Amino acid sequence: MAIIAMRDVVKEYPSPKRGGDPTRAVDGVSLDIEAGDIYGVIGYSGAGKSTLVRLINALEPTTSGSIEIDGTDITRLGESKLQAVRTDIGMIFQQFNLFNSRNVAANVAFPMKIAKVDKAKRDKRVAELLDFVGLSDRATSFPDQLSGGQKQRVGIARALSTSPKILLADEATSALDPQTTADVLDLLQLVNREFGITIVVITHEMDVIKRIGTKVAVMEHGKVVEHGDVFSIFSNPRHRATARFVSTIIAGTPSDRELEELRTRHRGTLVTVSVDDHQTAPHEVLSRLIGPGTQAQLVYGGMNELGGRSFGHLTFELLGEDAKVRESIAQVAQIASIKTLEEVAE
Repeated sequence: MAIIAMRDVVKEYPSPKRGGDPTRAVDGVSLDIEAGDIYGVIGYSGAGKSTLVRLINALEPTTSGSIEIDGTDITRLGESKLQAVRTDIGMIFQQFNLFNSRNVAANVAFPMKIAKVDKAKRDKRVAELLDFVGLSDRATSFPDQLSGGQKQRVGIARALSTSPKILLADEATSALDPQTTADVLDLLQLVNREFGITIVVITHEMDVIKRIGTKVAVMEHGKVVEHGDVFSIFSNPRHRATARFVSTIIAGTPSDRELEELRTRHRGTLVTVSVDDHQTAPHEVLSRLIGPGTQAQLVYGGMNELGGRSFGHLTFELLGEDAKVRESIAQVAQIASIKTLEEVAE
């Protein structure tokens, strides 16, 4: 069952110009996020992903459509009932949003204090969470005494304090260096695994999705243009926006510029083969490309590991008589996706 179910969700903002058309930040989004997912929502600046987060936790009202959180349509609730729903939704932010005037323990305890949890239970929960995020020794420290990674760990502990069912991470690693990012992402995976919390990760960094995501939705101009399990989206992106993101971390078909450069060095037939090791091993492709009268050289691409599976896009230069080359291509087409890259016009 979907713990978050969105149907035709629209969010519009009034035009700053009198009589102007409203700005549609979210445009007819429908998504199901299953309990236990680490669901990535990715898009460039202005795609609508951060607005979508504010709609999920009801910090802003929808213009139209419905959003169900664990079976409850929050678009129909008044503010008093929304407060109870928000208790089940934790939030971590890019800039941490800690209270500089409160120490680490007080920051973690703050949501429980608002929820009127008694002090003994608050103190016990704070101690448990600081131990979980590896900051037991920093309980009395203040935010300006912490590194960026430590601040985000405090943010995660605070978000977990009310035992939420859902954790929303809005660009939670964008302000961190690569090693600290990896540490925080490992912690989020542990949160998901240990507590079964559904995590929605909002990001513009495809590597974040590759590292921890189970499913992903790609947004552009307020719309979800593609969504599915991470392996399928990464190995075979269908929308141009998705292909742009995937190309930032995974070599695919050469771009026009790269193809032109390849052509200056390789005068044979260039072909790209898409390989998924659950279907076809790279050595099988190579054995079919190389035959009597043909030679093959790998000139672009590579293999990638994701979720225990390997996939890749490999570009070869084929040399030989035209008929022999066509025969080799036909042999490969029986076991894998292959396409010939046409020569770039001079």
